[in-house]
Amino acid sequence: MQYTHFMDKYPTHHADLLKAETRFVSVDDVIRYFRNKVEADPRACVIAEFDHYAHTKSLPEGEVAADILAAKHLVFCFGLKLPNALAMAPRPRSIGVTEFEDRFVIAFLQAPNPMMNDVMQEWVESCS
Repeated sequence: MQYTHFMDKYPTHHADLLKAETRFVSVDDVIRYFRNKVEADPRACVIAEFDHYAHTKSLPEGEVAADILAAKHLVFCFGLKLPNALAMAPRPRSIGVTEFEDRFVIAFLQAPNPMMNDVMQEWVESCS
């Protein structure tokens, strides 16, 4: 798992998962895996799946890198606390899965709650 500041400001965790080293064969397989993790966690709730690739390709001005084969998000929320209105800003959570010919890239923004961030890292690390 790698950590970076995407565009110099977004704290982002990401991992490359080589297709040759995983049981997953498609973005849908990986998204299903994460959906099962969210549904099994009583603190979490699935909100939606979003096909970012299809959406972007459908736009007249949409641009997708030529080597990206598919890209989807699983949108969910950990609902432990709602202490004030500003807690809404970093929610809900999302895990993005991008498919390339030889690998999947799994990425998510760092969660404000360190415990929930650790949970998402564990989910990603258990993919391989």
